[in-house]
This record gives sequence, structure tokens and C-alpha cells, in this order.
Amino acid sequence: MEKIKKIIEASIETKKQVLESEELLQTLSSVVDATVKALEAGNRIYFCGNGGSAADAQHLAAEFSGRFYTDRRALPAEALHCNTSYLTAVANDYSYDVVYSRLVDGICNKGDVLIGLSTSGNSANIVKAFESARAKGIVTVGFTGMTGGVMKGLSDYLINIPSADTPRIQESHILLGHIFCQLVEEAIFAGSN
Repeated sequence: MEKIKKIIEASIETKKQVLESEELLQTLSSVVDATVKALEAGNRIYFCGNGGSAADAQHLAAEFSGRFYTDRRALPAEALHCNTSYLTAVANDYSYDVVYSRLVDGICNKGDVLIGLSTSGNSANIVKAFESARAKGIVTVGFTGMTGGVMKGLSDYLINIPSADTPRIQESHILLGHIFCQLVEEAIFAGSN
């Protein structure tokens, strides 16, 4: 029982640090604005991650293409890892490090938004995807842990959770991801329902 309480307290403490970081909250607000602008211009949102972060990427993409609070039209959002035939072929034939960058080169367009989730900020496949995205004029948003890792220098916007503990970082990623979804939906569909 005590251990469970300590884990919950650690999660709450991380979220309190997020709440108290004006810089982090302002960055999230800027990400919302940039995403709304991209969507209104006819661009798309892409997500990528590995492991639990891949699950979060897919979850957030579904909130946009499905619905969040509002019964509205689908927004163009996709998690890049969902085609297992592509993923396994490219990982086998080339390298797992290029599974996302090849898709960015192939399907993303200037003005799209690429959101990469990596608790370390050092996932090679996401780093390479961000490098490709920057070369194409794609907005890059990094969801990372405290330091931002290599992604820090490749992110137009960095949401770096003030923690080095993977589960606490991921819990905060999904919290801020849900806020992101809600605010984008509200901005685009104001007055709808």
C-alpha cells in the first residue's frame, strides 16, 4: 500500500512541476497555435514514438482523426508506425533508425506538424525523422524528458517534462497531449456541437 502511494505521489509531484513551469505551458500554447494554423492551411499532423511512446502517439492521433470532446469532422492526423508491413520491411531492408525518416520524406509536406515522443530525446529513428522534417520545412514538436536529448536541438517546440523517470514522463506526455487535443479541437470547431 505504501509503495503504491509513493508512486502516485511521484506522479503528482511531476505534474505539479509541469503546472508551475510557465515556460513549458507557454510552449504548449504555442504548439496549439502552430497546429491550428497548420490544420487551417490544409496541412496534417503526424506522430511518432517507440514502445509506450508509440502507443501514446497512436492514442493522440486517434483523438484528432476520431474525436475528442466534440462531434465533428475528422482532422488529418496519423501515427507513422501503424503500417506493420512498411515498418518491418524498412527495418529489415535498411535499418530501424530510418523507419520514420523515410515516411517523413515520402508523405510529409512543408507546413505539416511532426510530433515525436521520446522520454530520452535520443531515439535514433525520431532524431532522423526530425532531421528530415527540418529539411522539408515541417514543424517539429518534441515531447521528451528533462534534458530534451538530441531532439532539443531539432525541435521547433520542445515539451520537456521535468523528470528523468520514464513512467512519470509518459504520464505527463499523455496529460499534455490531451490538453493539446482539447485546445486544438476547441480552436478549430468553436461553436460546433
